[in-house]
Amino acid sequence: MHNLKNKTIIITGASRGIGREIALKCAKDGANIVIAAKSAEAHPKLPGTIFSVAEDVERAGGRALAIQLDVRDDAKVEAMMQQTADTFGGIDAIINNAGAIKLANAASLPMKRFDLMHQINTRAVLSTAKAALPWLKKSDNAHILSLSPPLNMDPKWFTHFGPYTVTKYGMSMLTLSLAEEFKRFDISVNSLWPQTVISTAAIEFEGGGKSTLEKGRKPAIMADAAYQILTTQSGALNGEFLIDEALLAQRGVTDFESYRYLKESDTPLMTDLFI
Repeated sequence: MHNLKNKTIIITGASRGIGREIALKCAKDGANIVIAAKSAEAHPKLPGTIFSVAEDVERAGGRALAIQLDVRDDAKVEAMMQQTADTFGGIDAIINNAGAIKLANAASLPMKRFDLMHQINTRAVLSTAKAALPWLKKSDNAHILSLSPPLNMDPKWFTHFGPYTVTKYGMSMLTLSLAEEFKRFDISVNSLWPQTVISTAAIEFEGGGKSTLEKGRKPAIMADAAYQILTTQSGALNGEFLIDEALLAQRGVTDFESYRYLKESDTPLMTDLFI
């Protein structure tokens, strides 16, 4: 296990939810965190901006760089990598956390919405990997981590929201692809996915509404799992589809009740998609 002190970690979609939680977890070690997201101004429904998270990161003990980024813009992605390296001296990890979700079937989903999901979910993973590669090659513990699911080919995951499934599985297939391609550079590429629903704004507005929140866990479980991956020497985990609960259990965590969104609740937890 490595400490993340002075390691430079880029997190896309880090202005709230799981991305923010991972940023704060890594910041406690004294890591350099790049908060890369679209939200530079507060949204009426969704709290958090790149600047508020940057302040939280500094308070937690890390160094922060807030960059407003649309992951669909390759030139901006490349500029972000350069700015990160200029600021902190290198890049050690990329966390592909930015996501777009619409749980609609093929017949009803507008193509424009599919393009958005494909660009943000699948395509951005390739874009960030390509742009970060020169610096990741130089890191002594390089990681690419995508928040994407295990490849579960059960037709039920394709019936009601196939287009979304395709774009998330695209991320996971890139985990396999990049893990093999970048192995010779000693860069670890893995996917991480939650066992249960994670109670965030994304779930509230696109994934089932307020009633789903009480059936989920806090983003902290994903942050703790991501931390376990990032602190593992590159090469020891590669091309894996890791599930937060299973990984943490393997690493010695026994108390999962503390991660519940509603403390002391006996509401059964809802298993996440693709599990």
